[in-house]
Amino acid sequence: MKLEGVHHVSINVRDVEAARAFYVDLLGLEVLPTRPDFPFAGYWLRSGNTELHLLEVADFDPPKGQHFAFRVSDLEGVLAEFKERGPALSGDFMNMPAGEIIDIPGVGRQAFVFDPTGNMVELNEPMG
Repeated sequence: MKLEGVHHVSINVRDVEAARAFYVDLLGLEVLPTRPDFPFAGYWLRSGNTELHLLEVADFDPPKGQHFAFRVSDLEGVLAEFKERGPALSGDFMNMPAGEIIDIPGVGRQAFVFDPTGNMVELNEPMG
C-alpha cells in the first residue's frame, strides 16, 4: 500500500459561519465551490494542496489535545496578525497558553490557537 498524502481533514464546528470567518477571513483559506448539497451545513476549504472540511454539529465539544497543523514560514508574523485581527487568545494545551511560541530543538517552532468552537489549531514553523 502506498498513500499519497492527506487529501482533507474534516472537523466539526458548532457555528459553521463563525468557523468560515475564522478559517477564511482570518487564516486565509480558500472556499471551494465543489461541496455537494449535503443535508447539513458546512464548507469545503483549501490551504495549499490540502482541504479542510467544516461540518456543523450544534452540540459538538472538541476533544482536548486533538489538533491539526498549518505550516507557516513566519510564526511571529502570523501570531502578530492573529492577535491584531483575530479573537482573543485563550485556552491551553498541556499547560502551554494559546499563542505562546514553543521551540522544539531540532524540529522547529509551534504555537496553538483555537477556532470559535474550541478546536485546537497548531501553527507550525519547521526548521529549514
